[in-house]
Amino acid sequence: MPEQFLYEKLDSISGFGLLAKEMPKGMTLNLNPRFELRSYQIEAFARFFHCHQKDFPGKVLPLHLLFNMATGSGKTLIMAGLILYLYEKGYRNFLFFVNSTNIIQKTRDNFLNPQSSKFLFVPDIVIGNQHVRVTPVENFEAVNPRDINICFTTIQKLHTDLTTEKENAITFEDFRKHKVVLIADEAHHLNTKTRSDQELFESWENTVELIFGQNTANLLLEFTATHDFEDAGMVDKYRNKVVTRYDLQQYRNDRFSKDVMIVQSDFDLNERILQALVLSQYKQEVAAKHRINLKPVVLLKAQRTIAQSHENKENFHKLIDGLTVKDIARVRKSDVPAIQRAFQFFQDNGITDGQLVARLKREFQAEFCLSVNEEGEKERYQMLLNSLEDRNNRIRAIFAVQKLNEGWDVLNLFDIVRCYETRDAKAGKPGSTTVSEAQLIGRGARYFPFVTPGSNDRFRRKYDGDVAHELRVLEELHYHSINDHRYIQEIRTALVAQGIMAEETVERPMRLKDSFKKTPFFKFGAIYTNARITNDYRQVKSLADMGVSKSNYVHTIATGHGGQSAILAEKEAKAVVAEEN
Repeated sequence: MPEQFLYEKLDSISGFGLLAKEMPKGMTLNLNPRFELRSYQIEAFARFFHCHQKDFPGKVLPLHLLFNMATGSGKTLIMAGLILYLYEKGYRNFLFFVNSTNIIQKTRDNFLNPQSSKFLFVPDIVIGNQHVRVTPVENFEAVNPRDINICFTTIQKLHTDLTTEKENAITFEDFRKHKVVLIADEAHHLNTKTRSDQELFESWENTVELIFGQNTANLLLEFTATHDFEDAGMVDKYRNKVVTRYDLQQYRNDRFSKDVMIVQSDFDLNERILQALVLSQYKQEVAAKHRINLKPVVLLKAQRTIAQSHENKENFHKLIDGLTVKDIARVRKSDVPAIQRAFQFFQDNGITDGQLVARLKREFQAEFCLSVNEEGEKERYQMLLNSLEDRNNRIRAIFAVQKLNEGWDVLNLFDIVRCYETRDAKAGKPGSTTVSEAQLIGRGARYFPFVTPGSNDRFRRKYDGDVAHELRVLEELHYHSINDHRYIQEIRTALVAQGIMAEETVERPMRLKDSFKKTPFFKFGAIYTNARITNDYRQVKSLADMGVSKSNYVHTIATGHGGQSAILAEKEAKAVVAEEN
């Protein structure tokens, strides 16, 4: 039997109730209360605290741990919580590094900008009765020892700064003199040497290992959604380092993601795009009907080049500008169930084809469309991408090639249109393009949180058992493709491999027998269901807020003094008999 991974040993400890789950106040009180900690996040924190504080077989200093957590599971929130916890343990210097400048900009906003809707801390951090600032730094010389000092960099820039003398750049001495927490996001990009088994002295992985080993008090915390558990070199390196494994399949099974639906049709590209727009508007109308603030976004993906994406954008604007009720009538002929439900909803709610055309023209006009391919527009589009859920962000359509496959945090992406028809499968396996498409779908599968009168659990799917419910469409991501059965099988294979889609999903219509419909049970029977209502104490600041008006109370303290007497009592048992019809 192969030796267990660290996370498997921790599974056993947690299963026996031996893992302390109480979260430190210095952490919970300083995280943004908008981001309620979920059970698997609390579990991840508890595992780190256990490994940081206690010895375990295979523990080596400096301590190196990896969090394998699904896209959308809140890895950045885990990072923020660990920064607060480690500050209390005496750490002041943090190095955040990743392979992409886009992710750097997004993370800076999440850590440093209190005006951002995704800011992870409270505006005024207080630890140990002291106000603490989060400060971006270039290196760790002459930093404020009371601040949380974070150096944001890419792994490429870090490697260059360390191997080339440059003013104000970070140096090996920074990691030798100061104890530093190294936080690696999208960490699967770092292991070039381990996978290839080549001793590349100047590889990025080697750079990280060199700075990490400068001080035994340093910490290296890696985060990735796609850790390789098959490669022998990776297994050997990370056996005692993977502290938690919460993959996409478990994330989906726990109902924290949207359900992914593949919409395949024989329509041409313009009609497939229009299908997506109809579905997008349907989702917005359903949300508005139920007083849910939602602006669903459509992504139009080009295959390889920016020129292809520009062409897609030009064609899109021509489509919208020339849109008529005749175009809507063609899409109405679709036999896709979601499209049929959309038009039935429009009919039931008095939305005519003419009104639908007017709304699509208004919602998808050029100023509400965003291309994320131009480097010169990076600062503007990065800000818009990071705030797509905000009320004042009107973007409804996004045009991209590959830039959004990693590091994009979005909850209101509900439709993806594949604007090409080619395949790149090899030896019956999905090609690299299909795998990247599956990664993009994984980003869009993040659940858009909302509450209903029947459920206060805003972060989980509510209608797995009632797929005909009107609100079910707000729990679905639609991926629009041509009706090519080979490609559909390939994308399904890639989605199943990543855990985004169930391996076998079969829809079967269930019809009641006419004889059963005639029975009194069907005609007059009632079904009662329980509703779980969460008590919200966030506004409670004193007993008066809970309706307690009396200020003085008398309490009697028990002394243990008592006596014994006999009493004859008769107990009556009541039986409830359920009849089956």
